[in-house]
Amino acid sequence: MLVVGFPAGPWGTNCWVLAPAAGEQCVIVDPGKDSAAGIEEAVREHGLAPVAVLLTHGHIDHVWSVVPVCGARGIPAYLHPSDRHLLTDPGAGLSPQTRDLLAGMTDGVLTTAEPDDLRELTDGLELELAGLSFVVDHAPGHTGGSVMFRRAGELGVPPLLVSGDVLFEGSIGRTDLPGGDHAAMLRSLATKVLPLDDETVVLPGHGETTTIARERVANPYLTALADAPSAPSRGL
Repeated sequence: MLVVGFPAGPWGTNCWVLAPAAGEQCVIVDPGKDSAAGIEEAVREHGLAPVAVLLTHGHIDHVWSVVPVCGARGIPAYLHPSDRHLLTDPGAGLSPQTRDLLAGMTDGVLTTAEPDDLRELTDGLELELAGLSFVVDHAPGHTGGSVMFRRAGELGVPPLLVSGDVLFEGSIGRTDLPGGDHAAMLRSLATKVLPLDDETVVLPGHGETTTIARERVANPYLTALADAPSAPSRGL
């Protein structure tokens, strides 16, 4: 399996390009601000043909480029319906400080829209795209519509989890933004993350790649779900 990832934009949002192998179709996950050039480089270097965009949630740092990326190729985007409103009203999920930052970046005018072909993600949905199989895990907490994309392991290839802003190396996504819910996040961690196999490779929305084994013993939110958080949360 081919996994290409790079941080993009002022928030260092990880954009992932996933394919069975070079020269095949691919899916693009979370095309944030300033990700278009990196996507084009990955597609060109590996001879890929994008067929869909997968969105882990609706925050602007993860969806900024979804309309031009989908529009340029005539491909659909997938998003949980609970976050659909954030595509056209990104400020609804942001802190006042981030809204001020966006205003400065866009001279006070931020034009947002939905891609022409927007498809709905639901918990447990099995996606077959670009020769890859994913199961969608609805994992609210960071936002109401946060999802993770889970792929079973194969011979020589470990299981894979595209975690968005649910799980990071040593931390989790913040839950203090509009639409966030810390209790829901803890339930998502307990029911969607902890049961995963230790060898599962985690591709997060920010920061470095990790594994469930590593997070199970080193991530304070997983080691002590009943305790008060003791590490800084991350994300937009």
